[in-house]
Amino acid sequence: MPVPLYQKKAEFFRMLGHPVRIRVLELLGERPRQVRELLAEIDVEASNLSQQLAVLRRAGIVVSSRDGSAVTYALAGPDVADLMRAARRILTEMLVDQTELLAALRQASPDAASGRR
Repeated sequence: MPVPLYQKKAEFFRMLGHPVRIRVLELLGERPRQVRELLAEIDVEASNLSQQLAVLRRAGIVVSSRDGSAVTYALAGPDVADLMRAARRILTEMLVDQTELLAALRQASPDAASGRR
């Protein structure tokens, strides 16, 4: 029996569910980068970065190429960069809504919004 699409989507988003992987994808969305460049941008041990890159590579989201001892990573296609931009837009809208709600709460009851009783 084939796996339902919604289940495959859930697995995909679970695979993305690590802060280092998200940061790697954001950086690679700008341009391909060597591992040393990624390490300089992400506060993580080299072994941890290597593990996260391996997960992304196995999923087919990133590709790597070797030039001597330097390994360069790139997104496998533009869709992942589009997904990262969409996530940013969604989060921005969520924060705007929360900010508007907080402003409305403060306006309705300044003492309640500040935590004072």
